[in-house]
Amino acid sequence: MKFIVSSSYLLKQLQVLGGIINNNNTLPILDNFLFDLDGNALTVSASDLETTIASNLEVESSEKGIVCIPARLLLDTLKTFPEQPLTFTIEDNNTVEISSNHGKYALAYAPGDEFPSTIELKDPSSTILQGDILATAISKTIFASGNDDLRPVMSGVFFQFSTEGLTFVATDAHKLVRYRRLDTKSEAPASFILPKNLKVEFHGTLSLYDVYELYNSCEYAIYPSLVESFGLPLIEATNHGCKVIASDLPYVHEIIEPSLTFDPYSVESISNSILKAIETDNLPETKVLVENKLDNFINFIISQDVQR
Repeated sequence: MKFIVSSSYLLKQLQVLGGIINNNNTLPILDNFLFDLDGNALTVSASDLETTIASNLEVESSEKGIVCIPARLLLDTLKTFPEQPLTFTIEDNNTVEISSNHGKYALAYAPGDEFPSTIELKDPSSTILQGDILATAISKTIFASGNDDLRPVMSGVFFQFSTEGLTFVATDAHKLVRYRRLDTKSEAPASFILPKNLKVEFHGTLSLYDVYELYNSCEYAIYPSLVESFGLPLIEATNHGCKVIASDLPYVHEIIEPSLTFDPYSVESISNSILKAIETDNLPETKVLVENKLDNFINFIISQDVQR
């Protein structure tokens, strides 16, 4: 099994899929991406048993095969590559060899048949929605959904499609929100709950090294500031390769040219900018407009103390 794919193209798809992979999976195999190759069509899947997301990619290959590759390790490896073609070769000794312009890397893999099978619906119905309609519907309702693991039906948005229109509902048993669209209709009635699967990790107090490690592992840095500040995180995130999505405030534009901005007082504006970042392939890079002199200042203070 062998295929060639663009490093940035693959990384962008895997970063979306990686959002549903938990840090404490009950099944170790769920810590992997499932790679299913059929000629020049590659399907990559990720799952947490409740939700499964698959992405279809075009690659250069004429072979077939199916393997599971460790998700976090693969993502960390891909982030080190500039844009270039990568050659993936599945070896007989349970390793995947990744060949780049800078060398070769080997990762262990697991058999693809150990990955949980995706549930297939019989005679499924489909409805085509514009991206902005879906983004608006989710942003206007998801804030009302609950976080109680004992009531999972409330931990998401209820979708109800009919020939008369679309209805989106969310509740946490204390507040309830309903959003309707009569300008878009479904050919057949359908209803389901879309889990929000929000994964927020609190890292506590971090060393400067750990902060930089987080920056290096992320594609975007979201900065929902409401008040003016020195803006050091804006500079640090940009210098470590993050595209910054920030509040549309005057001081932000004096420090950097952000990739995207939003109204920090609007949940809809924030969610729309995040969704746009995920869906856009050519989001502009963030540029620093001022120089970060903090390290020089700290070194100066230390040198003064030493002299004393």
